[in-house]
Amino acid sequence: MLRRKPSKTQVKIEDKEELEEARRLSSSSSSSAAAAAVSSASTSGAASSTTAFLLHHFDPSKLPPKPHRIVEVKLRLPDQRTHQSVSDLLAPFHFKTHLQENVFFDGSDRELSSKFAVLRLRFYDGDSHCVVSLKARASIVDGVSRVEEDEEPLDPAIARACVSEPWRLAAVENSRILKRVKDEFEGVGEKGFVCLGGFRNVRAVYDWQGLKLELDETQYDFGTSYEIECESAEPDKAKKLLEDLLTKHGISYEYSKVSKFAIFRSGKLPE
Repeated sequence: MLRRKPSKTQVKIEDKEELEEARRLSSSSSSSAAAAAVSSASTSGAASSTTAFLLHHFDPSKLPPKPHRIVEVKLRLPDQRTHQSVSDLLAPFHFKTHLQENVFFDGSDRELSSKFAVLRLRFYDGDSHCVVSLKARASIVDGVSRVEEDEEPLDPAIARACVSEPWRLAAVENSRILKRVKDEFEGVGEKGFVCLGGFRNVRAVYDWQGLKLELDETQYDFGTSYEIECESAEPDKAKKLLEDLLTKHGISYEYSKVSKFAIFRSGKLPE
Protein backbone atom coordinates (compact mmCIF):
# COMPACT_ATOMS: atom_id res chain seq x y z
CA MET A 1 0.00 0.00 0.00
CA LEU A 2 1.13 3.57 -0.68
CA ARG A 3 1.90 5.41 2.52
CA ARG A 4 0.22 8.58 1.18
CA LYS A 5 -1.96 9.58 -1.70
CA PRO A 6 0.15 11.21 -4.45
CA SER A 7 -0.97 14.32 -6.28
CA LYS A 8 -1.91 14.21 -9.93
CA THR A 9 1.38 15.87 -10.91
CA GLN A 10 3.90 14.54 -8.43
CA VAL A 11 4.89 11.08 -7.26
CA LYS A 12 7.84 10.61 -4.95
CA ILE A 13 10.64 8.19 -5.75
CA GLU A 14 9.63 5.79 -2.98
CA ASP A 15 6.05 5.86 -4.22
CA LYS A 16 7.24 4.95 -7.70
CA GLU A 17 9.16 2.02 -6.27
CA GLU A 18 6.05 0.81 -4.45
CA LEU A 19 3.97 1.11 -7.61
CA GLU A 20 6.53 -0.84 -9.62
CA GLU A 21 6.61 -3.56 -6.95
CA ALA A 22 2.81 -3.76 -6.97
CA ARG A 23 2.76 -4.09 -10.78
CA ARG A 24 5.43 -6.81 -10.64
CA LEU A 25 3.52 -8.82 -8.03
CA SER A 26 0.30 -8.41 -9.99
CA SER A 27 1.99 -9.59 -13.19
CA SER A 28 3.53 -12.59 -11.38
CA SER A 29 0.15 -13.61 -9.92
CA SER A 30 -1.52 -13.38 -13.34
CA SER A 31 1.20 -15.55 -14.91
CA SER A 32 0.85 -18.17 -12.17
CA ALA A 33 -2.93 -18.24 -12.58
CA ALA A 34 -2.59 -18.60 -16.34
CA ALA A 35 -0.08 -21.42 -15.95
CA ALA A 36 -2.38 -23.18 -13.49
CA ALA A 37 -5.29 -22.80 -15.89
CA VAL A 38 -3.23 -24.23 -18.75
CA SER A 39 -2.08 -27.13 -16.55
CA SER A 40 -5.65 -27.84 -15.45
CA ALA A 41 -6.90 -27.70 -19.02
CA SER A 42 -4.09 -30.01 -20.11
CA THR A 43 -4.89 -32.53 -17.36
CA SER A 44 -8.60 -32.33 -18.14
CA GLY A 45 -7.87 -32.77 -21.84
CA ALA A 46 -5.70 -35.81 -21.16
CA ALA A 47 -8.42 -37.35 -18.99
CA SER A 48 -11.02 -36.66 -21.67
CA SER A 49 -8.77 -38.21 -24.31
CA THR A 50 -8.25 -41.31 -22.16
CA THR A 51 -11.99 -41.65 -21.54
CA ALA A 52 -12.71 -41.22 -25.24
CA PHE A 53 -10.10 -43.88 -26.09
CA LEU A 54 -11.58 -46.38 -23.62
CA LEU A 55 -15.12 -45.76 -24.83
CA HIS A 56 -14.04 -46.10 -28.45
CA HIS A 57 -12.33 -49.43 -27.86
CA PHE A 58 -14.88 -50.87 -25.40
CA ASP A 59 -16.60 -53.91 -26.89
CA PRO A 60 -19.53 -55.22 -24.78
CA SER A 61 -19.63 -58.41 -26.86
CA LYS A 62 -16.29 -59.44 -25.36
CA LEU A 63 -17.63 -59.44 -21.82
CA PRO A 64 -18.26 -62.98 -20.48
CA PRO A 65 -21.90 -63.97 -20.98
CA LYS A 66 -24.02 -64.06 -17.87
CA PRO A 67 -26.37 -66.92 -17.01
CA HIS A 68 -29.85 -66.14 -18.21
CA ARG A 69 -33.29 -67.31 -17.24
CA ILE A 70 -34.90 -69.59 -19.82
CA VAL A 71 -38.69 -69.51 -19.83
CA GLU A 72 -40.50 -72.20 -21.83
CA VAL A 73 -44.00 -73.50 -22.29
CA LYS A 74 -44.01 -77.30 -21.97
CA LEU A 75 -47.02 -79.41 -22.90
CA ARG A 76 -46.89 -83.19 -22.49
CA LEU A 77 -48.42 -85.39 -25.19
CA PRO A 78 -49.86 -88.74 -24.08
CA ASP A 79 -48.49 -91.10 -26.73
CA GLN A 80 -46.81 -91.66 -30.09
CA ARG A 81 -50.07 -91.33 -32.02
CA THR A 82 -50.70 -87.87 -30.57
CA HIS A 83 -47.11 -86.90 -31.29
CA GLN A 84 -47.61 -87.94 -34.92
CA SER A 85 -50.81 -85.88 -35.14
CA VAL A 86 -48.96 -82.77 -33.98
CA SER A 87 -46.12 -83.53 -36.40
CA ASP A 88 -48.58 -83.79 -39.31
CA LEU A 89 -50.36 -80.60 -38.27
CA LEU A 90 -47.13 -78.59 -38.12
CA ALA A 91 -45.48 -80.16 -41.18
CA PRO A 92 -45.89 -77.02 -43.37
CA PHE A 93 -43.91 -75.06 -40.78
CA HIS A 94 -41.06 -77.56 -40.31
CA PHE A 95 -37.64 -75.95 -40.12
CA LYS A 96 -35.19 -78.69 -39.08
CA THR A 97 -34.81 -81.83 -36.97
CA HIS A 98 -32.01 -82.54 -34.49
CA LEU A 99 -30.87 -85.85 -33.06
CA GLN A 100 -29.71 -85.00 -29.55
CA GLU A 101 -27.76 -87.01 -27.01
CA ASN A 102 -27.78 -85.60 -23.47
CA VAL A 103 -25.23 -86.70 -20.86
CA PHE A 104 -25.25 -85.36 -17.28
CA PHE A 105 -22.59 -84.97 -14.60
CA ASP A 106 -22.35 -84.22 -10.90
CA GLY A 107 -19.51 -83.88 -8.43
CA SER A 108 -18.38 -87.06 -6.71
CA ASP A 109 -19.87 -85.73 -3.45
CA ARG A 110 -23.03 -84.35 -5.13
CA GLU A 111 -21.59 -80.84 -5.08
CA LEU A 112 -23.88 -79.74 -7.93
CA SER A 113 -27.12 -81.62 -7.26
CA SER A 114 -27.04 -80.64 -3.58
CA LYS A 115 -27.35 -77.04 -4.82
CA PHE A 116 -30.01 -77.89 -7.42
CA ALA A 117 -27.59 -77.59 -10.33
CA VAL A 118 -26.58 -79.98 -13.09
CA LEU A 119 -23.86 -80.07 -15.73
CA ARG A 120 -24.88 -81.33 -19.17
CA LEU A 121 -23.11 -82.21 -22.40
CA ARG A 122 -25.42 -82.20 -25.40
CA PHE A 123 -24.28 -83.75 -28.68
CA TYR A 124 -26.10 -82.77 -31.88
CA ASP A 125 -26.58 -85.05 -34.87
CA GLY A 126 -23.92 -87.53 -33.87
CA ASP A 127 -20.83 -85.49 -33.15
CA SER A 128 -21.44 -82.56 -35.49
CA HIS A 129 -21.19 -80.25 -32.51
CA CYS A 130 -21.53 -80.22 -28.73
CA VAL A 131 -22.71 -77.72 -26.12
CA VAL A 132 -21.83 -77.76 -22.42
CA SER A 133 -24.48 -76.28 -20.12
CA LEU A 134 -24.76 -75.45 -16.45
CA LYS A 135 -28.39 -75.40 -15.33
CA ALA A 136 -29.72 -74.39 -11.92
CA ARG A 137 -32.80 -73.32 -9.96
CA ALA A 138 -35.30 -75.06 -12.19
CA SER A 139 -39.04 -74.86 -11.58
CA ILE A 140 -42.14 -75.71 -13.57
CA VAL A 141 -45.63 -74.45 -12.78
CA ASP A 142 -48.76 -74.80 -14.91
CA GLY A 143 -46.76 -75.92 -17.90
CA VAL A 144 -44.29 -73.02 -17.75
CA SER A 145 -40.68 -73.93 -17.02
CA ARG A 146 -38.07 -71.51 -15.69
CA VAL A 147 -34.41 -72.37 -15.31
CA GLU A 148 -31.13 -70.48 -15.03
CA GLU A 149 -28.86 -71.63 -17.85
CA ASP A 150 -25.34 -70.85 -19.01
CA GLU A 151 -23.84 -72.60 -22.03
CA GLU A 152 -21.05 -72.58 -24.60
CA PRO A 153 -19.73 -74.82 -27.40
CA LEU A 154 -17.26 -77.58 -26.57
CA ASP A 155 -15.13 -79.62 -28.95
CA PRO A 156 -17.08 -82.89 -29.51
CA ALA A 157 -13.89 -84.99 -29.36
CA ILE A 158 -13.01 -83.52 -25.96
CA ALA A 159 -16.60 -83.99 -24.79
CA ARG A 160 -16.60 -87.66 -25.81
CA ALA A 161 -13.37 -88.20 -23.91
CA CYS A 162 -15.02 -86.64 -20.84
CA VAL A 163 -18.00 -88.99 -21.13
CA SER A 164 -15.63 -91.96 -21.16
CA GLU A 165 -13.47 -90.54 -18.36
CA PRO A 166 -15.34 -87.88 -16.36
CA TRP A 167 -12.19 -86.79 -14.49
CA ARG A 168 -11.11 -85.11 -17.72
CA LEU A 169 -13.74 -82.39 -17.22
CA ALA A 170 -11.58 -80.85 -14.51
CA ALA A 171 -8.61 -80.74 -16.89
CA VAL A 172 -10.38 -79.05 -19.82
CA GLU A 173 -8.81 -75.69 -20.58
CA ASN A 174 -10.43 -72.59 -22.09
CA SER A 175 -13.94 -73.53 -20.98
CA ARG A 176 -15.71 -70.73 -19.14
CA ILE A 177 -18.51 -73.04 -17.99
CA LEU A 178 -16.21 -75.68 -16.50
CA LYS A 179 -14.18 -72.96 -14.80
CA ARG A 180 -17.42 -71.65 -13.28
CA VAL A 181 -18.24 -75.11 -11.98
CA LYS A 182 -14.84 -75.48 -10.32
CA ASP A 183 -14.98 -71.96 -8.88
CA GLU A 184 -18.57 -71.99 -7.63
CA PHE A 185 -18.97 -75.58 -6.40
CA GLU A 186 -16.24 -76.07 -3.85
CA GLY A 187 -14.43 -79.38 -4.01
CA VAL A 188 -15.70 -80.59 -7.36
CA GLY A 189 -12.41 -79.72 -9.08
CA GLU A 190 -10.29 -81.70 -6.64
CA LYS A 191 -12.62 -84.63 -5.97
CA GLY A 192 -13.69 -85.02 -9.57
CA PHE A 193 -16.85 -85.56 -11.56
CA VAL A 194 -19.15 -88.54 -12.00
CA CYS A 195 -21.22 -89.32 -15.08
CA LEU A 196 -24.92 -89.79 -14.32
CA GLY A 197 -25.80 -91.16 -17.75
CA GLY A 198 -28.43 -89.61 -19.98
CA PHE A 199 -31.00 -90.00 -22.73
CA ARG A 200 -31.59 -89.32 -26.42
CA ASN A 201 -34.07 -86.91 -27.94
CA VAL A 202 -35.41 -86.38 -31.45
CA ARG A 203 -36.34 -82.70 -31.72
CA ALA A 204 -38.31 -81.34 -34.67
CA VAL A 205 -38.26 -77.56 -34.89
CA TYR A 206 -41.07 -75.49 -36.42
CA ASP A 207 -41.48 -71.78 -37.17
CA TRP A 208 -45.16 -71.15 -36.44
CA GLN A 209 -46.98 -67.86 -35.74
CA GLY A 210 -43.69 -66.17 -34.92
CA LEU A 211 -42.88 -68.86 -32.35
CA LYS A 212 -40.21 -71.53 -32.43
CA LEU A 213 -41.94 -74.78 -31.53
CA GLU A 214 -39.95 -77.87 -30.56
CA LEU A 215 -41.63 -81.26 -30.81
CA ASP A 216 -39.72 -83.84 -28.76
CA GLU A 217 -39.61 -87.62 -28.75
CA THR A 218 -37.44 -88.43 -25.74
CA GLN A 219 -35.99 -91.92 -25.46
CA TYR A 220 -35.08 -93.15 -21.97
CA ASP A 221 -33.87 -96.61 -21.05
CA PHE A 222 -37.27 -97.19 -19.41
CA GLY A 223 -39.56 -95.77 -22.11
CA THR A 224 -40.37 -92.89 -24.45
CA SER A 225 -42.13 -89.61 -23.67
CA TYR A 226 -43.51 -86.89 -25.94
CA GLU A 227 -43.65 -83.16 -25.43
CA ILE A 228 -44.01 -79.87 -27.27
CA GLU A 229 -42.01 -76.87 -26.05
CA CYS A 230 -41.83 -73.19 -26.86
CA GLU A 231 -39.37 -70.68 -25.43
CA SER A 232 -40.98 -67.26 -25.06
CA ALA A 233 -40.65 -63.97 -23.20
CA GLU A 234 -44.46 -64.03 -23.04
CA PRO A 235 -45.18 -67.58 -21.89
CA ASP A 236 -48.86 -67.05 -21.08
CA LYS A 237 -49.54 -65.71 -24.56
CA ALA A 238 -47.56 -68.52 -26.20
CA LYS A 239 -49.28 -71.14 -24.07
CA LYS A 240 -52.72 -69.88 -25.07
CA LEU A 241 -51.81 -69.99 -28.77
CA LEU A 242 -50.56 -73.56 -28.41
CA GLU A 243 -53.55 -74.69 -26.39
CA ASP A 244 -55.96 -73.14 -28.89
CA LEU A 245 -54.18 -74.92 -31.75
CA LEU A 246 -54.26 -78.33 -30.09
CA THR A 247 -57.82 -77.97 -28.81
CA LYS A 248 -59.09 -76.86 -32.22
CA HIS A 249 -57.74 -80.06 -33.79
CA GLY A 250 -58.87 -82.36 -30.98
CA ILE A 251 -55.33 -83.18 -29.82
CA SER A 252 -54.96 -84.28 -26.20
CA TYR A 253 -52.30 -82.74 -23.98
CA GLU A 254 -51.57 -81.79 -20.39
CA TYR A 255 -49.20 -79.41 -18.67
CA SER A 256 -45.76 -80.88 -18.08
CA LYS A 257 -45.06 -81.13 -14.36
CA VAL A 258 -41.39 -82.14 -14.30
CA SER A 259 -38.35 -81.68 -16.51
CA LYS A 260 -36.81 -84.34 -18.74
CA PHE A 261 -33.85 -84.51 -16.36
CA ALA A 262 -36.17 -85.13 -13.41
CA ILE A 263 -37.90 -87.93 -15.34
CA PHE A 264 -34.51 -89.43 -16.18
CA ARG A 265 -33.43 -89.36 -12.53
CA SER A 266 -36.72 -90.84 -11.33
CA GLY A 267 -36.29 -93.86 -13.60
CA LYS A 268 -39.93 -93.92 -14.72
CA LEU A 269 -42.29 -92.07 -17.05
CA PRO A 270 -44.86 -89.64 -15.59
CA GLU A 271 -48.24 -91.24 -14.99
